Amino acid sequence: MSGTEFPAARAVFWTRLTLALLLVLFALWIAHGLLPALIWAVIIAIAFDPLYLRLRNGRGARLGPVACALIITTLIALMVLVPLAFGLTQAALEAQQLAAWITQATHQGLPLPEWVADLPVGARAATRWWHQNLSSPRAATATLHSVAGLDLVTHGRLLGTNLVHRAVIFAFTLFALFFLLRDRDRLIMQCRRAGDRIFGAAGERIAGQAIRSVRATIDGLVLVGLGEGAVMALVYYVLVVPHPILLGVLTAVAAMIPFGAALVFAIAALLLLIGQGSVAGAVMVIVAGMIVLFIADHFIRPAIIGGGAKLPFLWVLIGILGGVE
Repeated sequence: MSGTEFPAARAVFWTRLTLALLLVLFALWIAHGLLPALIWAVIIAIAFDPLYLRLRNGRGARLGPVACALIITTLIALMVLVPLAFGLTQAALEAQQLAAWITQATHQGLPLPEWVADLPVGARAATRWWHQNLSSPRAATATLHSVAGLDLVTHGRLLGTNLVHRAVIFAFTLFALFFLLRDRDRLIMQCRRAGDRIFGAAGERIAGQAIRSVRATIDGLVLVGLGEGAVMALVYYVLVVPHPILLGVLTAVAAMIPFGAALVFAIAALLLLIGQGSVAGAVMVIVAGMIVLFIADHFIRPAIIGGGAKLPFLWVLIGILGGVE
């Protein structure tokens, strides 16, 4: 190659690379609102790929790629929508009790519950606050009006807009998941070619490690979350917490976020405290929940993720705790 041809070839290379980067950035800018849905679709497709292959290639299986992809997509949709519908139904029933409670407060006031005096800390301050704000109809009405005086209309509109946006993202996630599963083989072939060009011989190894890490993380989050939900549902039932099954499902979902289940523990303790006045029961719910959470998040989940991803325990633990922040 002559001296003039080498700079020309280099210029062509950098021109192509620049144009490719600009096209990628432009594509990301156009699709940035849907990137979370695409990322979730890829993660779910990787996690459920073994089940998809079992459906498609199992003994006597007569299902094609379209039917298998549709079954997996429907399964994911039901896993989200069925608990959500159950929770909304329970919330609607609780809303009626809340309306009755507000009516009683504005017409008769709310008597001081017996459990307030049994609080281990702050019983005197809580009693004083209750007498000043909820005991008489006038005080209760003023307190409720101050709460209702917040810009609930604006917050309601924001909540409604956010819910619509989440619903669109979820629908697009399912849509993308279907096509990722249906076109699995062709997409894997294209990714392998791209990996070979970018990473060379190490591309296959890097892709395999990434897939193992994703599957191990999903197993650690989902399986441990379901386990926490089952254990805490039993605790809620034994301690006579209202709606133990619903709270167990919420605990399982929240436990998929490290330390997210603690909020559900607090809600369960509050329901037990307000509904039955059981201070000891509320404390037991919190203590049992924190013990389960500590064991799951610091021992069981890192062991599952580290074992599947073939990573040292310390790096998995750092990754989990860093993800919280």
